[in-house]
Amino acid sequence: MYEPYVKLPLSKVARIERGKFSARPRNDPKYYGGEIPFLQTGDIARAGRIIQGWTQTLNELGLGVSKMFPRGTIFMSIAANIGDVAISGFDAACPDSVVAVKPRNGFDPEWIFQSLKFSKNDLAALSTQNAQANLSLEKIEPFKLPVPPLPEQRKIAEILRTWDEALEKLAALRAAKERRLSALRAALLFGRLRLGGRGHKWVPTRLDAVTHELTKRNGAKGLGRDFVMGITKAEGVVPMREQTIAGDISRYKRLPPRAFAYNPMRINVGSIAMNERGGEVLVSPDYVVFACNPDGLDPDYLDHLRKTSWWGHYINSGGSGSVRQRTYYDDLAALKLPLPELDEQKAIAAVLNTARDDLAATKREIEALTRQKRGLMQKLLTGEWRVALSRDKEQ
Repeated sequence: MYEPYVKLPLSKVARIERGKFSARPRNDPKYYGGEIPFLQTGDIARAGRIIQGWTQTLNELGLGVSKMFPRGTIFMSIAANIGDVAISGFDAACPDSVVAVKPRNGFDPEWIFQSLKFSKNDLAALSTQNAQANLSLEKIEPFKLPVPPLPEQRKIAEILRTWDEALEKLAALRAAKERRLSALRAALLFGRLRLGGRGHKWVPTRLDAVTHELTKRNGAKGLGRDFVMGITKAEGVVPMREQTIAGDISRYKRLPPRAFAYNPMRINVGSIAMNERGGEVLVSPDYVVFACNPDGLDPDYLDHLRKTSWWGHYINSGGSGSVRQRTYYDDLAALKLPLPELDEQKAIAAVLNTARDDLAATKREIEALTRQKRGLMQKLLTGEWRVALSRDKEQ
């Protein structure tokens, strides 16, 4: 029969040391631009497990007002993205928005890393909510962890690290597929690589020549509240929360399948999407809704084109070098699309859809594996499941 894990405060498991950057003002350029990595909270958030890169550096003057930590240090963010942890792959300095966690004798570093990663939400809940959320050492050090004997710590760490390595490989595969999709879009959507077309010359075509605005309203006896959608950059067309829907939805606009909608005040940050649902939905009466002419523009082709930097440049400049606060259909109409014949558009869209769907499958695999690992952490790190040890490892 196994004994339950003893709960110990983090201060008994590891030494917690806060980073440092005492210079004021913090943005004084005389401290920056050297060869010393200066880790920020965002570097930790992006790392996954091992921090491989950095976004800011210090010179020797900057190091004099900061603090250096060796390769292999566990770093935890205590401001902004509170509770994110990662292990440095190099010697680095850090500011006071980051703490260094140094395992004490008798405690496995990888087990501590996994335990902190699992405890992210609980640690974040301890933060003080001021102008910016932050977590103090006084809150971190008493935080208790269920602590198994050292041989179990090592075995648990070994198991969880195996899952992390699988996730790292999938993340690298995802990045490669993202680069491939971006390269294919750049080559196919701008005529650098042709798919048929019999040498047909692409003619720059105004958006309003191959699309039309849709203004049909829901009406008093139209679709119900379950059909009201919002537009997001990350997820496209998504259901709206009930509390954000107006009491009267008769003025809401109808968005047919494969038509586009966007918030005219947020298109510059990517809040535009094609309705990929099987039926008609509703969007805010303030949104712009438009559809592709069936004889001139393939919706999938336009959907890929809007995800390029070329599209973003036009939207952010308003097509005329000025910054627009609102972009209505008439503003968008002047955009000249690089447009092949319809058959070639469809051929291009088919290739890009295949690459996009392949990328989406990898993302789903990462999400599933992440959920599975989270469930395994819950079992192993709390002692609900105990690991079997060989006799030589027990001694």
